[in-house]
Amino acid sequence: MNWVANALVALVAALHVYFLILEMFLWTRPLGLKTFRNSPQKAQESAVLAANQGLYNGFLAAGLIWGLVQAVPGFAFQIKVFFLLCVIVAGVYGAATVSRRILYVQAVPAGLALILLWMA
Repeated sequence: MNWVANALVALVAALHVYFLILEMFLWTRPLGLKTFRNSPQKAQESAVLAANQGLYNGFLAAGLIWGLVQAVPGFAFQIKVFFLLCVIVAGVYGAATVSRRILYVQAVPAGLALILLWMA
């Protein structure tokens, strides 16, 4: 069960690396425009804010990866729980303020990872 939980934590980390790339480097490009349903003008005006948001997603990914590579099991568990909770809070807030889609893309996978982590 532990490897399944860690695989899901790794998936959540990979998603946040992807979000970092989208928000920091592809925000004004066709993939970023399509993903976030922005016009080129709106994307250009918000690019600095998106890059900042992408950086925070990178920190979440780094924390989850840290939890995955931490050698002390109890400390690794605490790190993963903390960062998964951060992802869940961010996902719920994003769903409430931006788009319900964020709940399913961000918070639900983190919630499932958290449940599996507790069960492992």
